[in-house]
Amino acid sequence: MQFLRTAFWVVLAIIIMIFSFANWTPVTINLWGGLQLETKLPVLVITAFLAGSLPFWALHKATRWRLRRKLDTAERALAAVTPTAYAAPSPPAAPVPPAPSEPPSPGSPPDRL
Repeated sequence: MQFLRTAFWVVLAIIIMIFSFANWTPVTINLWGGLQLETKLPVLVITAFLAGSLPFWALHKATRWRLRRKLDTAERALAAVTPTAYAAPSPPAAPVPPAPSEPPSPGSPPDRL
């Protein structure tokens, strides 16, 4: 996965370099109050792209921060309710031998089941 990420950034850098060399022309930007800024076209385009993507990057970071806080809170609540260790099972109890039965007395009625 790291290779694909690196390959993507290398290809993107090559595309930006080709664009920059092909469009290296001076551009004059009229600012407020009669000010003028003379810059190269690739600098202007890349700056405009980064300025346009800044709000979405900030929104992405804020959303990740909020969701990470929710996840941490849920994990802490789950850890508080779940026991950390289970008690060792006790060995099975030894079977109790049946009590010796007494012979019925001669005057008692027979047992019915």
